[in-house]
Amino acid sequence: MSFCCSVEAHFGRERAERDLRNYRRGRTPRVTKLLTAELLRQPLAGKHLLDIGAGIAAVTMELGSSEAASATIVEASPAFLEIAQREIKQRYGPRPVQFFRGDFTQIAETVPPADVAILDRVVCCYPDAEALLSAAAARTREILSFSYPRDRWDVRLVLGYENSMRRWKGNEFQTFVHPPRKMAEVLERAGFVRVASGGTFLWRVEIYKRQGV
Repeated sequence: MSFCCSVEAHFGRERAERDLRNYRRGRTPRVTKLLTAELLRQPLAGKHLLDIGAGIAAVTMELGSSEAASATIVEASPAFLEIAQREIKQRYGPRPVQFFRGDFTQIAETVPPADVAILDRVVCCYPDAEALLSAAAARTREILSFSYPRDRWDVRLVLGYENSMRRWKGNEFQTFVHPPRKMAEVLERAGFVRVASGGTFLWRVEIYKRQGV
């Protein structure tokens, strides 16, 4: 099964509606709130945002209160993309917002470059984190932000168990714990330097800026 097909099967309508209900009730995951807070400390006025694997686009919706000029949403799940299209327009008003459906690494060249890229809890859903981050860096002019599971034995154990349970139920979607050093090397080779980091017990948040910008 292809990546997009497994995403469609796992991230369906029911889950999308549940994520939206939680967002409206202020139950956004803590790691998402931390990533959003770090981005709000950055100079976003007049910037174009690129939210990759956006889900319901919770981060981009929260950044609607900033002076960001426009946004692009990329999501592989039709159900999540539909909700993002419906909800985000209420936050951005006349500011232009574009939507793309698909595997970002496969459609990256069709997506316009952005000043700020967002990958919240995305690399853990993708089998090749290096390819994903490389494609994102190539479309990012200034700031690249992302979150990922910490590389620890207990995190690997939990995710491995969840993957096994999904396979037992016929769900081929998987999550991954990628080596942080390899992800950092991808961004450093692309000309980025880490300027902020933080996270929770299970998740890490990092902000990178392109050198010389």
